[in-house]
Amino acid sequence: MFFCSSDLGTSLREKDISFVDRNGENKLVNTTAGTFKPLSSDGQYPLNCGSPFKRFRRTVVNMTRKDFLKTAGACALGAVGTAAGASAPAAGTETGRAKVYFSPVIDSDHLNKLYDLIKDNLSGKIAIKLHTGERHGPNILPREMVKSLQARIPESTIVETNTLYHGDRYTTEDHLKTLEINGWTFCPVDIMDAEGTVNLPVKGNDTPLSGVNRLPMGGFGGSMKNIAIGCADGRIGKQQVHAVSDVNLPWDQWPGKEMLMETMAESAKAVCDYFGKKIVFINVLRRMSVDCDCAGTSAAEPTIPDIGILASTDILAIDQASVDLVYGRPAAEKHDLVERIESRRGLHQLTAMKALGMGNDQYDLITVP
Repeated sequence: MFFCSSDLGTSLREKDISFVDRNGENKLVNTTAGTFKPLSSDGQYPLNCGSPFKRFRRTVVNMTRKDFLKTAGACALGAVGTAAGASAPAAGTETGRAKVYFSPVIDSDHLNKLYDLIKDNLSGKIAIKLHTGERHGPNILPREMVKSLQARIPESTIVETNTLYHGDRYTTEDHLKTLEINGWTFCPVDIMDAEGTVNLPVKGNDTPLSGVNRLPMGGFGGSMKNIAIGCADGRIGKQQVHAVSDVNLPWDQWPGKEMLMETMAESAKAVCDYFGKKIVFINVLRRMSVDCDCAGTSAAEPTIPDIGILASTDILAIDQASVDLVYGRPAAEKHDLVERIESRRGLHQLTAMKALGMGNDQYDLITVP
């Protein structure tokens, strides 16, 4: 089970989104980024956008080593930032609406309190997926907060993967050194692609801890991005998710916008499908820079105030609520973050998750004192 935490935020819905018409029907499309096939017999894939568009789904998403799949649960913890049909209600919801717990106070006590509200289905070994950051990164989650949480979860391990880009975490050796420099030394850290990869299928319809941050091409990075990119191995999986044929191409030639939002949703769905109910999500809306954590010390200083912590068993609900909270801030505060989200078509992440049946975008926000 993943415990996912992300930083973002108040009521936004996708609008004025254009979709790409990808030619080809009823056939497999082989690319260097993976094998794709139409989602339906006619290749149509409606995303509640008002008009149909053609779309292909990757058959598999490369994940990390087999030991990771032996965990009984996963915990995704993250900070939200920018890069950044019928839905099944979250477990325990009687109203058909998902439950998202919220605290405006960002500290260890409230992080632990929110975790206690969503942990019931977790058992056995717990993987905590979070973004451990580039060296000395100013926007990664406070280590003492994570340490306090991890100490309360028996048999828990932080899990990470190497990066596709050349940086402080490109190789396992450099990644281990970066973990030490950034203070992730209080518990085991498993770099999941250090010993190879495995594939998880993307079907038709761990506890990660994520912070809301920015994936440069993704608009915003919440719980979905935390496992979609964060659980994909550094060489194969991340290239597949980015759907790029040659990683040496300039960034502006990589597929982005709607296509990237959809491939990320599919990657995250593969992880969620594997763990079933044994996955929960936490988003920490703090230090929400328009730059990704991968920017390290060069990341732009946040211009929006910290908002709080969210927790849920529903990945779509928590990311929707995080974005809604951001959009609910005064115009002067949210301007930079919203501009980055919308220019990258980041809201399409939410539409793509809903179309894949990954959760419920209708939720009750429950404030926890």
